[in-house]
Amino acid sequence: MKAIRIEPTEITPKVILDKSKEEFLVQGKCLPEDVKKFFNPIIDWFNTYLEDPNHETVVVLDFDYFNTASSKMLLIILSKLRDLQKSGKSVQVIWKYPQYDFELEEAGVEFSELLNIPFNFLPKAE
Repeated sequence: MKAIRIEPTEITPKVILDKSKEEFLVQGKCLPEDVKKFFNPIIDWFNTYLEDPNHETVVVLDFDYFNTASSKMLLIILSKLRDLQKSGKSVQVIWKYPQYDFELEEAGVEFSELLNIPFNFLPKAE
């Protein structure tokens, strides 16, 4: 399975999705102008990954900011992780956020409660 590596810009996050290295990371600011164009390849990658996933999947979501349109796409991705967990695989989300950004922390809590998948919340020192 081919890995995805997207370098960050001022408005899009760094993305690494590498099954063989067990590396699943989305990091930075996320407010792409065309949210579907940015996220569709990522969603497609996860669809393929679900066909033959690793036994354990740990996804690191490390945001400085994301907009409402991006949150909808993140919900789609996280729903795929919930499906993976329901199939008996081990899933964990590591949710990193700026230490005093309560809105980003709360967004992670809401995702966790909505989808009922394990989240580990890690505030980042500023």
